[in-house]
Amino acid sequence: MNGKNSPYTYEDAGVSIDAGNRLVKAIGPLVKATARPGADSELGGFGGFFDPKAAGYKDPLLVAGNDGVGTKLKLAIDHDRHDTVGIDLVAMCVNDLIVQGAEPLFFLDYFATGKLENGIAERVVAGIADGCKQAGCALIGGETAEMPGMYAPGDYDLAGFCVGAVERGEQLTGEKVAPGHVLIGLASSGVHSNGYSLVRRLAADKGWKLDRPALFDQERLLIDTLIEPTRIYVKSLLPLVREGLIDALAHITGGGLLENIPRILPKGSHAVVDAALWEQPRLMAFLQAQGNIEPGEMARTFNCGVGMVLAVTPDKAEAVADRLAEAGETAFRVGVIEAGERGCTVRGSQGTWSAQSDWEAVHLA
Repeated sequence: MNGKNSPYTYEDAGVSIDAGNRLVKAIGPLVKATARPGADSELGGFGGFFDPKAAGYKDPLLVAGNDGVGTKLKLAIDHDRHDTVGIDLVAMCVNDLIVQGAEPLFFLDYFATGKLENGIAERVVAGIADGCKQAGCALIGGETAEMPGMYAPGDYDLAGFCVGAVERGEQLTGEKVAPGHVLIGLASSGVHSNGYSLVRRLAADKGWKLDRPALFDQERLLIDTLIEPTRIYVKSLLPLVREGLIDALAHITGGGLLENIPRILPKGSHAVVDAALWEQPRLMAFLQAQGNIEPGEMARTFNCGVGMVLAVTPDKAEAVADRLAEAGETAFRVGVIEAGERGCTVRGSQGTWSAQSDWEAVHLA
């Protein structure tokens, strides 16, 4: 503690500039490993440069998005699972760009904590770098904020920002979707990054032992099934998007199937999803049973095993599914587009649930 007349330093207030500098030095190789045409991924400047021309674009439209990981971070913090939440951060951003037809080009992160613990921060950034490599985008910068008093000891928060590009005229807007289109789902890797406030509430109320094998998978600890990172679909989907085989994509995040699919539909089109067309993952069945969750609530809270939905014409559906399987995805038909009010209906063995969309389609010139 400072004496009455002792000089104060920033570190006395809880902020270590030296710790921040050490972190930047430590993560330098991780960042450099994400370099790609258009970006050198060097840290240290006040901003990061990206050259779309060097990336091969002639007349690009830029597409930007940002997101976080949500309360999944609390599971990571409480159970020392910091290595993959960075993948979640990237996935939530880049999956939102590919649905516009855009290739993710570069990524920036924001890491905020009360006291910087470099060992943890490095693990988180390593996950971010891994996610960027999976998506093919460069990690060109970020911000590390040490803010004493803003966070409980050990807590941190993450935000991610990503910019992508698509050649003018090749963007996906959903305007080509029409009655008769087939809906193809891509399997999720787990809960992804939405619905964790409910997951954590169930864990607390039901007294789950997260460090023990899951009831539905004795080969894995329950915490590991819950912390499984969000799947990144960019490299599987981008070639098909560029070949014009996909007319629309919906990233299934908060709001689930019911509220995300309508966002890609033009007026006069209604998505009808048949839940009997795919087997609900055991993790999802576990969550539903543990919480006695109504099926309609499941369909608007969790992804129900479907992380991405594609709208394709019937003549392309089989070829698209085959190409996705070759790329390592599990693809299956989930429904069809019918004539009707813009929205989504999910049909299951226990009933039918519908949601109409208030989203107005935005078509870029």
